[in-house]
Amino acid sequence: MDRREKEQLLATIRAAESCGEPVALATIVRVRGSAYRREGTRMVVRSDGSYECALSGGCLEPAVADAASQVIATGHPVVVTYDLADDSIWGLGIGCSGAVDVRIERAGDDPLTVEWLGVLERDEAAAVVTPLPSEASSDLDGHRLDPSRRLLVHNGGETRGSLGDPAVDRAAAEHSLERLKAPHPTSATERIGSAEFFIEVNAPAPDLVVFGAGYDAVPMTRLAWALGFDVTVVDVREAFLTADRFPHASRVAADFRQLGAAVTLTAGTLVVVMNHHIERDQESLRFALESPAEYVGVLGPRTRLDRLLAGLAERGYTPAASVLERVRNPIGLSVGAETPSEVALSVLGEILAIVRGFDGGFLTGWLGSLHHPDDKRVLARS
Repeated sequence: MDRREKEQLLATIRAAESCGEPVALATIVRVRGSAYRREGTRMVVRSDGSYECALSGGCLEPAVADAASQVIATGHPVVVTYDLADDSIWGLGIGCSGAVDVRIERAGDDPLTVEWLGVLERDEAAAVVTPLPSEASSDLDGHRLDPSRRLLVHNGGETRGSLGDPAVDRAAAEHSLERLKAPHPTSATERIGSAEFFIEVNAPAPDLVVFGAGYDAVPMTRLAWALGFDVTVVDVREAFLTADRFPHASRVAADFRQLGAAVTLTAGTLVVVMNHHIERDQESLRFALESPAEYVGVLGPRTRLDRLLAGLAERGYTPAASVLERVRNPIGLSVGAETPSEVALSVLGEILAIVRGFDGGFLTGWLGSLHHPDDKRVLARS
């Protein structure tokens, strides 16, 4: 789930809590074959059967809501399998070829789930591990696993709860930390010993810092926010940094010769330089290159980047070739973008592909998984 989905889900839960209404959480914990959404996708179901967020393109939600009503009534969590390929069950002609397992639980019953919702609300890096039911579900010593147990693993290695076996806890924590430290953290089902566990990962929203608050920065930041980025806009012109223009972004007015006092760029920060002003672009580019930011995009043609670098060289700053490898210019996907909104779509398409580990190419003819960048089976063309 992206940041906006999580906010919607949490707002629904908090609203229900405020009026004492029980709700159920439904989470995709296992996917086999093709499915619309992946592991970790959640929806919340109210006691009247209405729901927020979605697990599919619309086919699963009524059935999940029906199962959730039983969970709300009894308080007993369940894992339900939905085989989307079986039209004898669905009768919908969906045409999906996969199956999904959905865990459904009452939102306030399990203290560890409550703590996990707090992690989501604070947008912290952490993982929660849940045993999945199976005839072979047992710990490393052969004892049956309790599917109601959970293990919460924080990014620093601290854990809360238990899966019922210290050896399993250690192994599950190691698997969780490996996922959290991956370049592109994702939730997934993993096997530990003879049992399968769902490891749900929460990675903080990526930080996008836009240098320049001009007319074209408005659709850029608006779309970035909608995609789940935490957005900061930096400009020397305070009059441009209004809440009306940038309602969903942090706004920083800064002298571009003293950016270090006002802006922090970390290893996970994504930077777009679009001041449309040579000196401010030069200072922004230098500041970004002297930081550990993983993506530094410079708007405009290649000649503009060359001019910026030449100007910096004249002032005594020539970045090493290894540093320049983080610079992208021109930025965006090749979609023929003309308007500011189209440019925003192009640039953020490239950034999203990089964040997810994809190359941004066409999907037509793609035979592999649409959700895994390493699965690049492509239809052979005659």
